Amino acid sequence: MRDFARRIESATPADRDRAVDALRALAILGVVLGHWLVTALVVDSGTLHGASPLHYLPGLTPVSWLLQTLAVFFLVGGMVGARSHAAARARGESYGRWLGARMSRLLRPMVVVLAVWAVAACVMLASGVDEDTVRALGKLVWSPLWFIVVFAALTAATPLVARLHPLWPFALVLLVDVHRFGLAEPGGFAEVNVVAGWLVPYCLGAAWSRGGLRSRRTGWGLLLGGAAVTAGLVLWAGYPAAMVGVPGGEISNLDPPTLAVVTFGLAQCGAALLLLGPLRRLLRRPALWAVVATVNLSAMTVFLWHQTAMIAVTAIGLTAGEALPGLHTVPDGPGWVLARLAWLPAFAAALLICWLAFRGHEQRRPRNGSRIVRGGRPARSVAARRV
Repeated sequence: MRDFARRIESATPADRDRAVDALRALAILGVVLGHWLVTALVVDSGTLHGASPLHYLPGLTPVSWLLQTLAVFFLVGGMVGARSHAAARARGESYGRWLGARMSRLLRPMVVVLAVWAVAACVMLASGVDEDTVRALGKLVWSPLWFIVVFAALTAATPLVARLHPLWPFALVLLVDVHRFGLAEPGGFAEVNVVAGWLVPYCLGAAWSRGGLRSRRTGWGLLLGGAAVTAGLVLWAGYPAAMVGVPGGEISNLDPPTLAVVTFGLAQCGAALLLLGPLRRLLRRPALWAVVATVNLSAMTVFLWHQTAMIAVTAIGLTAGEALPGLHTVPDGPGWVLARLAWLPAFAAALLICWLAFRGHEQRRPRNGSRIVRGGRPARSVAARRV
């Protein structure tokens, strides 16, 4: 491990902002941990169906505030995408070539997980597993893919939105919510927020790439302003306090994104900007930086397979012949929470196996191993070159 950390350290350019990579890794890991903690597969008369502890234990709602970190991922994505596109233009690289490279890393691993689960669903149905169970498992794996589709769309639109002020998509989200809730006319118009809601932090990231958002005053303004507006929307405008979807709830803050989740995302973006300094100091440690670099190289693999890892552990647990606490039982009490925390290492071990099996589909390896040799000298490693 020490030698690996040294190799990553020596291959990292001196001007690389490691804190940006750390924010992206924290955002992905927050989503993974959030899904593992607020999603349960309950056994009922031989059928598995999804449930959420937030439905039974609303006191756990603050967990969704900590682990719903998608806004930070879109913030970093906007910054990296805008910077990458500007660098490609400076090199004279065409839009098509630039976009192809960006899309390859996003879509190639997604195709693999879809193919694997299509086969798995057919096998389960052929072996007698009931359709409701297969549907519940498939939904867990496929429903989060909307995130990649939206991120891919915003990435493709980077040349158009890179200089768009975040207030424009924010105003659109506000208009949609007034139409939905103020006029009580939900309709299909609400789906506009699926793009507009995440375009707000993406545009913030693009502004960051141009040198904006550098002052701590900006970070504090986003954090305090976003938190205050979110609190007001929850306390006085009837928005749900949970920043994730809760089964049985009349309104979901995520499906599609509401004004509350957007303002909450602005607060998260402010917190992320304030963390840049401390993260830069921490990541001077080679071992910690090696972990962050490794997670970034496989961010999509971790995201795409984390639900499969949880499902695999749940399925193996069924061989015990009885419902296991925290794994197959209704998430309706503190005992379930403690049991679920005890299962997290098993989920992580299963995810590690998935990562070892499928990481190659996200990051193509150079022919000569971890380094590319050009002109008798080793080039920078993929970990160092990846923006």
